[in-house]
Amino acid sequence: MLNKIIKFSLNNRLLIVSCAAFILVYGLIISLKLPVDVFPNLNKPKVTIITESHGYAPQEVETLVTIPLETAMIGTTGVTRVRSSSGMGVSIIHVEFAWGTDPYQNRQLINEKIQSVKNRLPENISPTLTPITSIMGEIQFLGLQQNEDKSLSLLELRTLADWVIRPQLLSVPGVSNVIVMGGGKKQYQIKIDPEKLRLKNISLNTLVENVKHLSENTTGGFVDREKKEYLIRVIGRANSKEDLENSNIGLHLGLPVLLKDVAMVKVAATPKRGDGSINAKDAVIMTIQKQPDASTIEVSKRIDELVSKIEEQLPPGALLKKDLFKQSHFIENSINNVKEALKDGSIIVAIILFLFLLNFRSTFITLTAIPLSFAITIIVFKYFGLSVNTMTLGGLAIAIGELVDDAIVDVENVFRRLKEARNSGKSYNPLEVIFLASSEIRNSIVISTIIVILVFLPLFYLSGIEGRLFVPLGIAYIISIAASLLVSLTVTPVLCSYLLPKAKIMEESDGKLINLLKHFEKKLLTKILDRPKLIISLAVILLISSLSLVPKMGRNFLPAFNEGTATIGVASFPGISLEESNKIGRKAEELMLSVPEVKSTVRRTGRAEMDEHAEGVHWNEIDVDFHKSGRDKELVLEEIREKLALIPNTYVNIGQPISHRLDHLLSGVRAQIALKIVGPDLSKLRRYGRQLEKKLKKIDGLVDLQLEQQVLTPQIKIHLYREDAAKYGINISDIVLLLEVALNGKSVGNIIENQKIFDISMRFNELSRKNLDLLRETAIRVLPTGKVIRLKDVASVYESQGPNIINRENAQRRIIVQANSSGVPLDQLIVKIEEQIKTIELDKEYFVKLGGQFQSEKKASKLILILGAVSLLGIVILLYWHFGSFMMCLQVLTALPLALIGSILAIYITEKVLSVATLIAFITLCGIASRNGVMMISHYLHLLKHENMAFNKETIIKGSQERLIPVLMTALTAIFALLPILFSKGDPGKEILYPVAVVITGGLLSSTLLDIFVTPVIFYNYAKKASEKHLLKRSGKQI
Repeated sequence: MLNKIIKFSLNNRLLIVSCAAFILVYGLIISLKLPVDVFPNLNKPKVTIITESHGYAPQEVETLVTIPLETAMIGTTGVTRVRSSSGMGVSIIHVEFAWGTDPYQNRQLINEKIQSVKNRLPENISPTLTPITSIMGEIQFLGLQQNEDKSLSLLELRTLADWVIRPQLLSVPGVSNVIVMGGGKKQYQIKIDPEKLRLKNISLNTLVENVKHLSENTTGGFVDREKKEYLIRVIGRANSKEDLENSNIGLHLGLPVLLKDVAMVKVAATPKRGDGSINAKDAVIMTIQKQPDASTIEVSKRIDELVSKIEEQLPPGALLKKDLFKQSHFIENSINNVKEALKDGSIIVAIILFLFLLNFRSTFITLTAIPLSFAITIIVFKYFGLSVNTMTLGGLAIAIGELVDDAIVDVENVFRRLKEARNSGKSYNPLEVIFLASSEIRNSIVISTIIVILVFLPLFYLSGIEGRLFVPLGIAYIISIAASLLVSLTVTPVLCSYLLPKAKIMEESDGKLINLLKHFEKKLLTKILDRPKLIISLAVILLISSLSLVPKMGRNFLPAFNEGTATIGVASFPGISLEESNKIGRKAEELMLSVPEVKSTVRRTGRAEMDEHAEGVHWNEIDVDFHKSGRDKELVLEEIREKLALIPNTYVNIGQPISHRLDHLLSGVRAQIALKIVGPDLSKLRRYGRQLEKKLKKIDGLVDLQLEQQVLTPQIKIHLYREDAAKYGINISDIVLLLEVALNGKSVGNIIENQKIFDISMRFNELSRKNLDLLRETAIRVLPTGKVIRLKDVASVYESQGPNIINRENAQRRIIVQANSSGVPLDQLIVKIEEQIKTIELDKEYFVKLGGQFQSEKKASKLILILGAVSLLGIVILLYWHFGSFMMCLQVLTALPLALIGSILAIYITEKVLSVATLIAFITLCGIASRNGVMMISHYLHLLKHENMAFNKETIIKGSQERLIPVLMTALTAIFALLPILFSKGDPGKEILYPVAVVITGGLLSSTLLDIFVTPVIFYNYAKKASEKHLLKRSGKQI
């Protein structure tokens, strides 16, 4: 069949060239339109449920809200994990689904479950699903700050962000959500003086009902007049602070009582659970999140265009800060770095080819495989909906040296056969010679390419993040390699027919370098062909020596990313006020801004409304952007860590935005290592957590060690006595409602200003809420006798403690000890951690579960090894089908241990760490290393069968010499094509590709250098019978 393809191509040369030109142009056009992102789609299907439960303590939130919802979610189809946090006034539940499930169907399932339990939730409690967002999360920050004269208040800036900027940003295609934080949300507040209310003999319930009607307009229906229909509107809504103050809310001694007689009305910020700043100055922060399938770069461009227009609309006094964190900077930098590696690799390949071929025409023919393979790959991307990202480009970068392999072998053989035909002095048909030369090596080319593709196929069964990362790399690699095979069977013979027959170099002999290499190989093979035991022993010694280095290496899940930014958490002890936490956060910003490499800081303290991050006000998250130039990043982060250590009573966690989110996806926490202590009692969980934290502090290499801040915080408890209340004829429910309004506040209406809606909130003034003695004196009811029943008559008011937050996973309470690694491989730390865990005595119902990157690495490594064995089996079956001999199969497979020698040594010299990336590189190397053995043995068999040579030293030496240059060219192009990645360790976009390149380079060096001698020696000494059997069985066999 392949002969027919070659013949068709040579008979229709103009058609083939035209098709190749069309593919190049079409591929170029499509490449400009493909979506671009930093990584493939890593979004694990997840639905987040937020239930604002204002005024509820964490225990009540857990019991009344979280558990009913959580229980319903656990049994939902496709759910893999349910995590929840019950905090002060908020319940946040993360429902994770299996990879590949439909996110919209998942939301529908969750909505159905919510409806089924809604009647079991407290009144006025309504769970809400957050918008679907990407794991890449916040793609950009915008900020609003006051100018120097502070002509606009922070409250006005927040109103501007909420009602002017946010709606416009949400209209941008690809934007999922905009979370506004800081400044304070505008609200009309009615601060009740309970004593004045008592003196006017007006109950709180009466006040609430009367105020509710102040913000209402009603309709009088319709009336027909003079053949027209009129709508009757009754306008009575309060429209200003003054309208509220002067509204009548009751009578006392026959005189009207105005709202201002019993309360103070003011415009202020709603009670805040979070705040923000930019470069240590108060600000309103707008966090922009993108939709999962949207291109970050395209969305960022649209946002920038809109922001330019918004700036023109801003009132004097408002400064829009846009030069802050932008994820698109990291993406563009990463993509450009990998594109540069592709470009540089292509240039290096061209130089290597020319140095060997010393012929522009041959070099040009061979190099056409690169752009054509790229173009075909891009076209396939288009029709399969794949994006351009660092992993797909990385697949091309790794493959670039191999894309020319098939063309090299074909061109070299055609070149040699044409030279032989010309030097023979006989007349010949160039097209016939080219056809025969291409047909001669087509079997080995196809088998070699299929092997390279075969080793990648099992990677498609990888699950989790590792699968999402490396499958696109594998797709790009396989498509490009298959495309290069197609090019070698069609375009390469056609170009050879146009450019090679009349080439002047046909009349010349091999160059000096080639003759020298061939002479050296002949001399060496003559001496060693009869010494198989020596050669095999030497190879075994090298293999054992390299394998002995493996136990000395560490293990990690993925290499560290270089995002150019940092996410730094600064946590105080829970229970601290927002004001004090702000001071600590501001101090941290000032310290970081004193570091020369720090460009800007964006701080978010606590949480915003409807924000899925359940952080208390004690938590400061600071996003740091760095200047491009400066010291090494590790040194900068170390200085930041030292400076932040000066702030007393704080815990610091340093990471990166995307890395943090990947960690959070793996374990539910933003750290590499998560030790989850699971059990029913919170006090015991805290005790076990403190014990474990204390023991882990002894381990070198563990940094950012933190016990999850589930602690007891101050509370004011009001314990109602039913009998005392009943004695006065007061229902407990009435007291509860009254206290909820008085202390927590109640929304009793709204005021509309130019289509902006602001809540009217009513509660006691601050003094009456903070002072326990005044709180105890709160009037509950005035009896007909005139006696005033106060809170102290029916309740006990006292200070106490309670948990600040309760975290659960899969319906069980848990507390986490988390940490990051620094300077020590993850697997070595885990061994020490497990030793410390064993020293803690836990009660029966309690256990410790390891989570984080280590668990993912362990699971992925096991699966990759199994898949690697499957790949190896596939290679054996394919080789046996091709050669018909297990001896020859084993001989080809000797290239694998030879490749292992160099790859292990290369990793040990450079990284000393094995990761999922290196394991996948080892599998890739199996296919590449097998290629040369197949080509070499196939050529020996060709000489025996088609050139009627005897099985002796001369045949082996001749075959080895004729295959030497193609073998060296294919190996060197593959190695040198990876140099741009090898010499840019740590550059954004190349972090995962670097260990892959190290493994492949080291493996190719050792397998090529050793295989040149090992294969001839083994074939000569052990393959005579096998080759005779093969020639007998395969006579006339075609592919």
